Amino acid sequence: MRSVVTTEQIRARGDAPPSAGRRTNVVIRRINAWSVLKFSLLFYFCLMLVFMFALLLLYWVLGVIGVLDSLSKLLSDIGFGSPKTGFEFHGYWIFSRLFLIGVGGVIVWSLVNMLVALLYNLCADVVGGIKVTLGEERR
Repeated sequence: MRSVVTTEQIRARGDAPPSAGRRTNVVIRRINAWSVLKFSLLFYFCLMLVFMFALLLLYWVLGVIGVLDSLSKLLSDIGFGSPKTGFEFHGYWIFSRLFLIGVGGVIVWSLVNMLVALLYNLCADVVGGIKVTLGEERR
């Protein structure tokens, strides 16, 4: 049979209050480079999509308020573009090139992150890694 004991009854008996929590030290000696590469590819691709969407909204707003037309007329007057049609902005051309540049950046920066993880592993073999203290909060 179990009984319910309240905290006042525990303190009345002189029992010690529950501990404040425990702490442990952990040393990070190795980071898996394959995991870093997979996470970086996903992270940077999502970041690229967010920036592409923001630029698409900016392009749309500039087109709606007439800034792109004014800028293309100014560039035509200066001498850019073909003599017959003048200068024109082509959204498909701009955003397809931006997407290719973005994919290239995703690949390059993911590889840089993987190489940094490999470099950390080499340095951790020499100095022993990074010591981290983990704490648990009890309620």
